[in-house]
Amino acid sequence: MPVYRLQNVVQPYAWGSTRAIADLIGQPVPSAQPQAELWMGTHPKGPSMVIGSAGPVSLASLIDDQPAAILGDAGARRFCGSLPFLFKVLAAARPLSIQAHPNIAQAREGFARENTSGKAMDAFDRNYRDANHKPEILCALTPFWAMSGFRPVQAAKALLVPICPDPLAGALERLEKDPEGQGLRDFFERLMTLPEAERQLAARQVMHKAGLLVARSPVYRWIVTLADAYPGDMGLLSPALLNLICLRPGQAVYLPAGQLHAYLEGMGIELMANSDNVLRGGLTPKHVDVPELLRVVRFAPVEVKIIHGEAVRPAEKRYPSPAAEFSLGVLEPDHGQPYHAPPERDVEILLCTAGDGTLIAEGQPPMTVKRGDSFLVPAAVGTYEIQGRLTLYKAGVP
Repeated sequence: MPVYRLQNVVQPYAWGSTRAIADLIGQPVPSAQPQAELWMGTHPKGPSMVIGSAGPVSLASLIDDQPAAILGDAGARRFCGSLPFLFKVLAAARPLSIQAHPNIAQAREGFARENTSGKAMDAFDRNYRDANHKPEILCALTPFWAMSGFRPVQAAKALLVPICPDPLAGALERLEKDPEGQGLRDFFERLMTLPEAERQLAARQVMHKAGLLVARSPVYRWIVTLADAYPGDMGLLSPALLNLICLRPGQAVYLPAGQLHAYLEGMGIELMANSDNVLRGGLTPKHVDVPELLRVVRFAPVEVKIIHGEAVRPAEKRYPSPAAEFSLGVLEPDHGQPYHAPPERDVEILLCTAGDGTLIAEGQPPMTVKRGDSFLVPAAVGTYEIQGRLTLYKAGVP
């Protein structure tokens, strides 16, 4: 069985870049519309095609026809004949929504509930588009700003006090009195459910106060940026409530189910369980469902752990995570050190983000590799070699 080139779907969400993904995959820059995500996988919302001798064939149908050859015997049994992950390039020119993803039990229950209610799969107000959870890891390709998990309450309070608007004064006082219990949930719920008149007043007051403090902290700079991008949206206070981070290229962060987060700016590689379930609370023109978001979010402070690639063999590093469905790695062969894949492995998808070279697999002609190229490496291929000087991100299974 050969290594296949992939043809992938670009998602044109409004927050995307007109330059980053187009430049990566060799399309005209700027693109005619924002390009937010490049999807590599079998999700029905954006399925990849494999380029074979007979022309393009959907990756999903190739796996259906030969699950053991593509996924490996163990992988086909373990994941019921389906590709367990979704591999993406994400390019955020504007902030994304404040959001969280359900755990597996919540996803199954929510998907069944919406199916039973008769809600169409493509309905604007659909929350659950599949029955899977969505843990994910993001690795920065450029400096990447994000928010991830709640700050310690005392740290959040110190940032909120100078900018707290009148409609939230009582909620902040209750948070101070109950920092370890229900206080955090109550404050967030009050923040996201303010009546219209109070919300508009609060947004104006926060923007004015934060505007006077932008030199003090990037937290206040991002509050002003969010206020400009989404006028009147109380998600603008998120940088004070959540951990604000800036990943350097090559650094990664893991996001488990229930962790409130938002991506703000930058380009990165994203790998997740094969799901598109998102519960949004604000900072978006898309469907927002605060009660459902409150049901899945874990209201507890989180210490964000920056993940670095760990060497596993020459020219390969892996980003450790607890995910059962996926494993992210990066291959960096050089002219003096080619990459040799181990003979025993499961399915992989490769994406070249820099450089050029050659992929050599037994039984087929050498394949040229350049920036923007992506490949499916079935488990049946066995070992292969990559020569040249280039960087490829690798999606596989643990």
